[in-house]
Amino acid sequence: MKKYLLVFLGAGLFLGSCSKNDDPQVAEELEETIPTPEVEIDVTVQNFMWQTMNTYYYWQGDVADLGDDRFTSNDDYISFLETEENPGTFFDEKLLYAEDRFSFYSEDYKELTQSFAGISKSNGLEFGLSLFVDSDDVFGYVRYIVPNSNASTKDIQRGDIFTGVNGTALNLDNYIDLLFGENDTYTLNMAEISGNVITSTDRAVTLTKEANLTENPIFIANVLETGGKKIGYLMYNGFTNEYDEQLNNAFGEFKSASVTDLVLDLRYNPGGSVNSARLLSSMIYGTYTNNVFLKARYNEKLQSEFTDDDLIEYFTDTTDNNTPINTLGLSKVYIIATGSSASASELVMNGLDPYINVIHIGTTTTGKNEFSVTFVDDFENGNVYDPNREDNINPDNHWAIQPLIGRNENANGFSEYTDGLSPDILLGEDVSNLGVLGNMDEPLLAKAIAEITGTTAKMDFTVDMPVKLVSSSKMFTKIKDNMFMDIKNPIKLTEK
Repeated sequence: MKKYLLVFLGAGLFLGSCSKNDDPQVAEELEETIPTPEVEIDVTVQNFMWQTMNTYYYWQGDVADLGDDRFTSNDDYISFLETEENPGTFFDEKLLYAEDRFSFYSEDYKELTQSFAGISKSNGLEFGLSLFVDSDDVFGYVRYIVPNSNASTKDIQRGDIFTGVNGTALNLDNYIDLLFGENDTYTLNMAEISGNVITSTDRAVTLTKEANLTENPIFIANVLETGGKKIGYLMYNGFTNEYDEQLNNAFGEFKSASVTDLVLDLRYNPGGSVNSARLLSSMIYGTYTNNVFLKARYNEKLQSEFTDDDLIEYFTDTTDNNTPINTLGLSKVYIIATGSSASASELVMNGLDPYINVIHIGTTTTGKNEFSVTFVDDFENGNVYDPNREDNINPDNHWAIQPLIGRNENANGFSEYTDGLSPDILLGEDVSNLGVLGNMDEPLLAKAIAEITGTTAKMDFTVDMPVKLVSSSKMFTKIKDNMFMDIKNPIKLTEK
């Protein structure tokens, strides 16, 4: 969609003519006869964005500019699209509900969809960022390192601390530019902890972001034997459907080992695929295909367009490849979750809650109870992204939007956890004692084991240096804390 608009006069020509003839009458005649150039305004992206948001956006009824009766004519509509030439600014400032914390856009739908598959440009260092006490200064702490990444080849590991980048101390004003700016290579200025005090050192580690790094979300899957129990421990760092079969295989190994209990570690898991969350929950609880896992709730005008088959997801007995689900059939699960656990992680906890005892160890979660869908410029498919329809996407528009379009309720109808899910057992990470992930002495896992075996008095769980979380490396990826699901039957859009 293109529109031609008169936006400026031939000022340079007019002023040049006046300098050659100071007669006001001649100047006036010249101004009247000089043709005004036309500047092309292309609003293809803005049109795609508005049509999609008008139909699907969860808060469509709360945004005046998305109203069905907002425009009196097509010219009125076009004029609105032209009010902001930058599509990203148009999306953020014209189409979003004020309280929406999570909807976003991407200028390249391929980059976005690759990130959902666990493929990104990264150095492989996953870290959290915390505030110093009573200060705007920031320090980073290494959470884990992605295997086969640039960071995996360097002298850096979980628990390491850094306070600067390229010789500049980190603070609230500069950490985004220094760590997540345009430079692919940067040098971390390291620090150490002594007596609960962080002190800078001369040590430095240089890292480089590399394209097409793939992260397997199944970081650890072990069986721990202690106190007469066989405990399955799964650290799962992202709901990535390309790894659903491997996830099912991990539960097959748990089942073969006759595990009696399960510790599911979602402490760094920001979310991902709703279907992967459903499969994981079935592996934990059971293949009860008549039991409701979730009920989707859309905006008022859209809700009636869907049938119950579209709105309800049940527990399942097979993966999408028709592989039988390996289920443990548990009546209780221990889930480690923190402020970095969001969306699909919270969905698992909420979806299981009506059926089994979910023991939440950690801190309050993010509180993202809305789901999103990837939309691209494919009008005939309701702009819903379908990897099998990439040839139908408008070749002149590579933008994608990822708006929140609904909330998922559990079988009891509960979905109100915007403030996060509170822990049953409060225990935050200790920067001075992060421990080794998967080791039975790592504090959060040790707490879960103590609850399972009843040996709670044998370990001191005092947190000397609690994390004051500012952000994390995962929040600056395309997937961030997104929860995305498939729309089985896309809605036909109204053409403007």
